[in-house]
Amino acid sequence: MNEPTTALDPRFSDPDAAPTTWQQTVGALESAELFWISTVRSDGRPHVTPLVAVWLDDALYFCTGAAEQKAVNIRENPHVALTTGCNEWDQGLDVVVEGEARRVTDDAVLARLAEAWAGKWDGRWRFRAQDGAFHHDEEDGIALVFAVKPAKVLAFGKGGFSHTRHRF
Repeated sequence: MNEPTTALDPRFSDPDAAPTTWQQTVGALESAELFWISTVRSDGRPHVTPLVAVWLDDALYFCTGAAEQKAVNIRENPHVALTTGCNEWDQGLDVVVEGEARRVTDDAVLARLAEAWAGKWDGRWRFRAQDGAFHHDEEDGIALVFAVKPAKVLAFGKGGFSHTRHRF
């Protein structure tokens, strides 16, 4: 991925704030254990739900069952926003990733992602890559995997408040 163009938005930043670097933003994406995904239903209503995700190869990856609302929404409209951060006012970094969710079906890529999931959560999330999806031992046992290559990433520094935009 090319380095994004990074700019501080002074309208929403402290006068002495510096932009959040791309490396700091990627660090937050790599270490985050929980994200919130926003999708849009076919009737235009929003749908927001938590999920786990992995940052790998310059994209954010998540999985979901084919019948889950987010998967249904993405079939109609692939535009999504994924957010992570903390709910404290005066410390931390909140990050928003905007882009299109694209299905990943290559078993070799899925195998790398399954390893990343298992590694990130100390084995609590275990998948097998097979037939273009993740397979696991729960009820349905199949999860579709999606990649979001960022079109825009916003980073909101708190404490010393900053609003940074990374554009690709």
